[in-house]
Amino acid sequence: MEYRRLGRLGHESSVLLYGAAALSGVDQQTADRSVQEALDAGINHLDVAASYGDAELRLGPWIPRIRDKVFLASKTGDRTRDEAWASINRSLERLQTDRLDLIQLHAVGDLEELDKVTGPGGALEAAVRAQEEGLVGAVGITGHGTQAAATHLEGLRRYPFATVLTPLNPVLWREESFRDAWAALVDEVRRQDAGLMTIKTVARRNWPERADGERRGGYDTWYEPYDDAGRIRAATSWVLAHEEVTGLATAGDVRLLHHLVAAEADRMDPVDAEAALQDDAEYSSPFLHSI
Repeated sequence: MEYRRLGRLGHESSVLLYGAAALSGVDQQTADRSVQEALDAGINHLDVAASYGDAELRLGPWIPRIRDKVFLASKTGDRTRDEAWASINRSLERLQTDRLDLIQLHAVGDLEELDKVTGPGGALEAAVRAQEEGLVGAVGITGHGTQAAATHLEGLRRYPFATVLTPLNPVLWREESFRDAWAALVDEVRRQDAGLMTIKTVARRNWPERADGERRGGYDTWYEPYDDAGRIRAATSWVLAHEEVTGLATAGDVRLLHHLVAAEADRMDPVDAEAALQDDAEYSSPFLHSI
């Protein structure tokens, strides 16, 4: 497992961040197997959120045993100071710890949401208070959608977030506007020495609509993921070839973790990786429709 410096926080994080969204709907036994698989692979950065179903509860029994061995990050999707303060404290309780390494303002993907969290009485005030009181080590921001990179750039202009978690994959990269926004964000991340993490590495497309209206397939992800080893290897290799990226969050289904672990260990040339994904006519941005 490769490790990269998480910006000015200085933590050497595994390039695969354990995406604990995968634990949102599983039982404890399944969660235990998945967490152990991640630890055995060398993953030392756990990424969870208050909104991920029972994920914090599933991680909770592990944290007292491994707290000094992992970087622990959670998220609050609440927008007001008081709601976010309650959310942060609830996350600490559910995770059975007295301190998070990172609290992230979650799903801030456009300027309207950014205004909510950074404005007077917004969630940022709660996150800063938690940091001042020693409940969290640092404050970050996350977001989905085609506007996320530009939004996070503006976020960094308003507040020196220690980390940014924003989407990146080869199909998004095909859009010139996305590439321009990403490049501008990278410049500011480097200027501030923030950590830049990414999501949606193995997203293939939105789930196809079915006659019965059901959108989901066989995986616990809101998007249809790649599930074959070859394409997961290609997508993972391509993203990790971006040296500015400190790590990518693993997919939101425990059954995909082993593919990502194998892909990280056996990366291919990024040019070949991008070419390997070009023959998929169904490959498209998962942000074509609202989540």
